[in-house]
Amino acid sequence: MKMPMCSICYLHLELFNSMGDICFGFCVALLLLLALSNAIGINGEKSSGQCDYKPSLDPRPHSVSILEFGAVGDGKTLNTIAFQNAIFYLKSFADKGGAQLYVPPGKWLTGSFNLTSHLTLFLEKGAVILGSQDPSRWDVVEPLPSYGRGIELPGKRYRSLINGYKLLDVVITGDNGTIDGQGSVWWEWFNSHSLNYSRPHLVEFIESEHLVVSNLTFLNAPAYNIHPVYCSNVLVQNMSLSAPPKSPYTIGIVPDSSNNVCIEDSIIEMGYDAIALKSGWDEYGISYDRATRDVHIRRVHLQSSSGSSIAFGSEMSGGISNVRVEQVRQYNSFSGIEFRTTKGRGGYIKGIYISDVEMENVNLALGAIGDCGLHPDDKFDPKALPVLDQITLQNVTGTNIVIAGNFTGIQESPFTSICLFNVSLMVSTSSKSWICSSVVGFSESVFPEPCPELKSPYSNSSSCYSLLISYGESATASL
Repeated sequence: MKMPMCSICYLHLELFNSMGDICFGFCVALLLLLALSNAIGINGEKSSGQCDYKPSLDPRPHSVSILEFGAVGDGKTLNTIAFQNAIFYLKSFADKGGAQLYVPPGKWLTGSFNLTSHLTLFLEKGAVILGSQDPSRWDVVEPLPSYGRGIELPGKRYRSLINGYKLLDVVITGDNGTIDGQGSVWWEWFNSHSLNYSRPHLVEFIESEHLVVSNLTFLNAPAYNIHPVYCSNVLVQNMSLSAPPKSPYTIGIVPDSSNNVCIEDSIIEMGYDAIALKSGWDEYGISYDRATRDVHIRRVHLQSSSGSSIAFGSEMSGGISNVRVEQVRQYNSFSGIEFRTTKGRGGYIKGIYISDVEMENVNLALGAIGDCGLHPDDKFDPKALPVLDQITLQNVTGTNIVIAGNFTGIQESPFTSICLFNVSLMVSTSSKSWICSSVVGFSESVFPEPCPELKSPYSNSSSCYSLLISYGESATASL
């Protein structure tokens, strides 16, 4: 059996310490060469991610206007029944190529309603769907099984404004129409602790496949903007999502126990996180056992006033893996990129590759925190320790940064293979640039100089470069 080249190198290191640096350099060069060869396919094309496999959006053979069902776009008339009746009617076209529900210019006030399969919801330019500020117009539903309770309160939760359950082939799009959750009343109730149930989201899909949300503006979500949970093949494209800086815990896009997700070409400005990947909460997420995986995020502009522009967790008990993030601009944010977990979560975050990130005016550029987040109840297992492994960040620049990195792992389950390549962060204060404990990593061409825990010379360099090879296109960008 042939020994892998890097195994040979490390054997040589054992035998000939004086040749270690030479052999390690040879390994690095060999792995980068392999990355280059891996990046070129049989047709000479570069490797691609999930966003390079987009669905074809053929026109629906049938279309109706919401006006045909008695809707009134004056911003005052409640149109929930009109939306429900229109979608019930369009169900009959599901086996005939599907149908489109057209929303013309106007302000269309509504409570929560459900979509159907093989449907396109199209918002014309000037069309605004308004979420009712009367909580009785929002249905109350059971908590998600991977969470066991509402996120904010025990028990049930409010149903989202626009919902899909066990659907196939659904598109929410338009000519830059708007969905406005009018979330200010929900934020006030949250801050005053007067909510009866956990807040609703703007759009939520559950156990659904082949979903597209594109070419729209979302405003003032009560909590999340787009929440695909237990879904697959999700495309979010050309979106503008925003909520005021002080809106409490508003989040842009939340892939949750979902796979094959693409998020691209969007601007997201939130009170808390811009994009947050999740997969269930403690024992409920461990039991449900569905990971978030195969996610591709690219060409996005992100701002998070009190959270992170890109967050992993802290509810990650089903696991998060195989995530590729590239071509990101982050600005005016509390945190740039953050991995969150705590004892009792179980699960894992691994196989994450992030490259080509520009940061400006960010308090904490990079973080991995092992004591972040609450528990749903007292039934969690404190011995369920999460694993954080094989995290690679490459080609990251930042200006006006307060703290370059905080990597605080868990003593009983240290964070491993944290790999930093070509990272340059202009720290604006004289405070400590890096905070590290219970973490092992590797770094190359990093400024300011990272803590010793992130400068392991050989122990996890092979894992770092293995991840670079798996994303060969980006790995060759700086060659």
